Amino acid sequence: MTDTLIAPPAPVEALPAPQPMGWKRRMIRVGTLAAVVGALAAAAALLPLRDIGNAILDMGHAAPVAIAVVGGLLLSVLVPRTAITLACGALLGAATGAMTALAAAVIAATATYYAGRWAGRGALNARAGGRLARLDVWLNRRGLSAVLLVRFLPLAPFGLIGYAYGTTSVCRKRYLLGTTLASIPSAVSYAVIGAAVANPHGINPLTLAPAAIGFALTTTIVWRWKRSARREAALNPA
Repeated sequence: MTDTLIAPPAPVEALPAPQPMGWKRRMIRVGTLAAVVGALAAAAALLPLRDIGNAILDMGHAAPVAIAVVGGLLLSVLVPRTAITLACGALLGAATGAMTALAAAVIAATATYYAGRWAGRGALNARAGGRLARLDVWLNRRGLSAVLLVRFLPLAPFGLIGYAYGTTSVCRKRYLLGTTLASIPSAVSYAVIGAAVANPHGINPLTLAPAAIGFALTTTIVWRWKRSARREAALNPA
């Protein structure tokens, strides 16, 4: 019986590791994103927003959806979230306005996160050993609590924080969950205020209850986070 010679399998070529984005390419993308955001912000400033708002309200049941989309776009071009939430409450009432403002915040958070991912993903880690890299490690390690804290504190415009988070290694699930949770109290509070401004006679203690609950929830979460941070610092001194 003759032996059958079996040729050894051809070696499998290893796939090349993905190359990190160079600083030149990253700066081109960042510049492109900044130019687009700036152009849209200028256009938003020139648009007759009052007339647009009236036209959207004429859409009937589809008005909240349209306002959420427009609000999300305005947040993405760094329009203050407080103004948009107040407008939602004034146009749609407290309950519907709060839900619409929250939807606009989620739309903007998603859009800005992925835009920041496209423009500068890995920008913080690119400076290994530097302060930015340590910041990225801290944000990733703290996860959801870091997102909650950054969103609760008025550190920067809502959209700008979304762009910045896109450059970090924080996963999108924690970022979106934290942003949504942190946006609920302010969405309710400012929508109630906006509805009260539009209809002062509709104000009563029950109408103000959501704002009080939102403020209490925000204060409690921030206080608990600071207490946890102090306890961790005491257990792990530098």
